[in-house]
Amino acid sequence: MEYLALLMFVCVCLVLLLGYPVAFSLAGTSLAFAGIATAMGYFDSSYLSALPSRYYGILSNQTLLAVPLFIFMGGVLERAKIAEDLLTTMAQLFGRVRGGLAISVTIVGMLLAASTGIVGATVVTMGMLSLPTMIKRGYDASFSTGIICATGTLGQIIPPSIALVLLGDVLSNSYQLAQLKMGNFSPDTISVGDLFAGAVVPGLILVILYIAYSIFMAVFHPDKVPPAAEEDQVQISWALLVKSLFPPLLLMAVVLGSILGGFATPTEAAGVGAFGALILAQLNGQLSKANLTSVMQNTVKITSMVFLILLGASLFSLVFRGLGGEEIILNFFEQLPGGAITATIIVMLVIFLLGFILDFIEITFVVVPIVAPILLMMDINPIWLGIMIAVNLQTSFLTPPFGFALFYLRGVADKAIKTSQIYKGVVPFIIIQLLLLVALSMWPELVTWLPNKVYG
Repeated sequence: MEYLALLMFVCVCLVLLLGYPVAFSLAGTSLAFAGIATAMGYFDSSYLSALPSRYYGILSNQTLLAVPLFIFMGGVLERAKIAEDLLTTMAQLFGRVRGGLAISVTIVGMLLAASTGIVGATVVTMGMLSLPTMIKRGYDASFSTGIICATGTLGQIIPPSIALVLLGDVLSNSYQLAQLKMGNFSPDTISVGDLFAGAVVPGLILVILYIAYSIFMAVFHPDKVPPAAEEDQVQISWALLVKSLFPPLLLMAVVLGSILGGFATPTEAAGVGAFGALILAQLNGQLSKANLTSVMQNTVKITSMVFLILLGASLFSLVFRGLGGEEIILNFFEQLPGGAITATIIVMLVIFLLGFILDFIEITFVVVPIVAPILLMMDINPIWLGIMIAVNLQTSFLTPPFGFALFYLRGVADKAIKTSQIYKGVVPFIIIQLLLLVALSMWPELVTWLPNKVYG
């Protein structure tokens, strides 16, 4: 019976590779295996009676309300042309610094990541705005595409990230399930705010490493990262700097600060962020009916996709557990030499490989609920585990040949830029992210220090 669960997981991956919609692939495959296993006497169909209560719990989950609000906030800021103003201002600010344009791209990418929280949106926006400028100023195509892809994936780890919101909800349920199985009925749980706090230091470390690599390339390989020409070194306008930089920074500080300070839940902060984004759009003269309609339609589409996948994944996990899949994974992990360390390495490797073919939403809703309770029962810190998964997925999104960020950039990059150049350009940034994973493994305090400081 247990092997039917593993076969179901393999079948789901194959169906997804064939291009069928994720939500219906999960639900349809799960129902098919439930029917087959019931006919064979291996599955108790009464498991499915828990489905309505699960669905009601998902649809009434207050934490998940932050998803459409953050998506709306990012969409409004994108339409308000905040990115264009920021890129122009940052290019002026760092124009005289070696690798100044690359540094500007990194900082703007970080700010966009903190605004949109969606990898695809940041990569596409930066690819359209900054890639032509970098190529025009003599930057190497591989380096330019690599840094744009890398900074675009910062939306995976820098809060307020949609990925962290979803991971926080899943890990909270997994933590409670693990506590229940261990006979511990503690009311303590894991919040999205915990993950946001845990992601701040790793996210800033990545940004610093990207900037350091850009400076290194500018100093030792000026042919690939040339200094700014005299005509490009315009006099900086401090009024423009304040106008472009202060409003989005203030909005991000209010949103993230209210969460970390305990003044608001992520959902409440997302509402404030969405309202603040509307104000910024109005100040920029971009709050038109057409823009607002487009953003609202896009928000509904993405939110519907997320919740449909969540409903399908809920059915999948229910059938998977009913077939005994969780027990076979638990037994496998318990027999591994090295205990929790080996189990964590294997889970990270599997998630990394699945990141080639599945989006973070599918992995968060399908894979994490299966493995997280088992790892948490091995006394692994849930906040550390969540950030490790987020950074891991961020790395897989960059890795050729299937990395999602590469596809996003390929879609908007000039045809003269070869795909092989994009692949070559991301390699140094993949190495940087792998080094960060190693550092987080050796010093978990990089993740846990701020949550402990903020929440005690």
